[in-house]
Amino acid sequence: MEPQGEKPVEADGVSITPQLLKSHSGEFALESILLLKLRGLGLVELGCLGECLGLEWLDLSGNALTQLGPLASLRQLAVLNVANNRLTGLEPLAACENLQSLNAAGNLLATPGQLQCLAGLRGLEYLRLRDPLARLSNPLCASPSYWAAVRELLPGLKVVDGERVTGRGSEFYQLCRDLDSSSRPSSSPDPGAAEAQPWVGPGYWELWPTRSSSIVEEACRQFQHTLQECHDLDQQAGDSLAQAQQTLGPAGSTSSFIF
Repeated sequence: MEPQGEKPVEADGVSITPQLLKSHSGEFALESILLLKLRGLGLVELGCLGECLGLEWLDLSGNALTQLGPLASLRQLAVLNVANNRLTGLEPLAACENLQSLNAAGNLLATPGQLQCLAGLRGLEYLRLRDPLARLSNPLCASPSYWAAVRELLPGLKVVDGERVTGRGSEFYQLCRDLDSSSRPSSSPDPGAAEAQPWVGPGYWELWPTRSSSIVEEACRQFQHTLQECHDLDQQAGDSLAQAQQTLGPAGSTSSFIF
């Protein structure tokens, strides 16, 4: 398990109240709140959050929450961030039928079975349980079968832990995972395993002398010939202009021509 990020101090055991919600949203009616950012407030209880029936976007990351009970009434919730808390289950989210994106990295989810409650969320496409950059994870992520278990349990996911698993670009991430797996040392090496061989033959990277091309040579000859013709035409034009000026003489130089 990767190290967890720092948890806020819960000296006051902060609980969500109508006053707190109004001060952070600017709305007077809880039902009118569509977006809430309650990050790092030391929350331990969600209080009256379940009364925000119109809520669509919610950030509860960096608190000290252990359960999400009040979220069961948020049927319009589409984006939820509960990263870096102390959650051991996500069961209330089964009722959030419009949920599309969930970040639960940095909690205490221990087994893939704790994700079973998300299986009925047909719109869920983005799930994060591990965030290496923020050094957040869950105990279940340490299992070698973690990735396969999540994919089997939630086949509708498009992005897991920031990596696309279906659609355009998923092949690239799969290739990276395969390379990562193949580069890890085996815990029980097989003495009969074949030694890794280079994927190109000897001399592949050597510099070969450039070969003359008859096509290139012919093109160069034609270019030189055309360049000489242009030079000759320029010379002829210069001679013609000089002859014309000599013929017209000084008197002709003052003539006015109207075209």
